Amino acid sequence: MKIYEFEGFPNPARVRIALAEKNLTNQVEFVSVNVPAGEHRTDAYLAKNPSGTVPALELDDGTVIAECTAITEYLDSSAGRRELTGETAKERAVIHMMQRRAEADLLDAVATYFHQATPGLGPDIEGEQCAEWGERQRTRALNGMRYFDEVLADKPYIAGDSFTMADITAFAGLIFADFAKIDVPEDCTNLKAWRERVASRPSVAN
Repeated sequence: MKIYEFEGFPNPARVRIALAEKNLTNQVEFVSVNVPAGEHRTDAYLAKNPSGTVPALELDDGTVIAECTAITEYLDSSAGRRELTGETAKERAVIHMMQRRAEADLLDAVATYFHQATPGLGPDIEGEQCAEWGERQRTRALNGMRYFDEVLADKPYIAGDSFTMADITAFAGLIFADFAKIDVPEDCTNLKAWRERVASRPSVAN
C-alpha cells in the first residue's frame, strides 16, 4: 500500500495515527505530495485523486481511496477487530456521528478559518478568500471545543469508553487550532485533560 501525504498536515496525521493504532505503519510506503508547492494540483496526482486532497491510500491493485474516514474504515476493517470504527450497529452509528461532529465543528472549521481569514498557504494556493466567513468558522471551532468539553465531562473519549476515529479527528483539529493560533478556552478543562491522555498514546506520541 501507498499513502500519498504531506507530513505534518492534520489530515495525513489522522491516517498516520490510525495506521499506528492498527500496527500497519511498516506495511505502507509514504509518498510525499508537496501541497505548499502545488504538487496536489498536478495532472499526475489528480489522475489518482481528482479532489486533489491528501492523504490518499493506493492499494496494491491500484484502487485509490481518498478521504480520511474512508481510509480509516478500510484500515480498521482489514486488520483485526474494528476498534476505531465500531463493531456493533450502535457503536458504528455513535462513532460516525461523533467523528462527523469533530470534523465539521472543529477540524474543518479551523481549516476554513486558516484558509479564509489568514494568509494560509499563500496567494498561489489560497486564491480568493472571504475573511468574514473565516472568522465565523473560528467562532464555530470555539463552540465545538466547548461542546466536546461537555461531552467529555462524563466519558473518557469522544464516542464513549474507547479511543476511536472520532478522537483522532478531534485531536487533529486541536493540532490545527494550535497552528492557526486558536486557543482552547481556559475553562475547557475536560477537553484539555482528554488531549493529554490522547497525546500520551504510543500511536500519537511516537
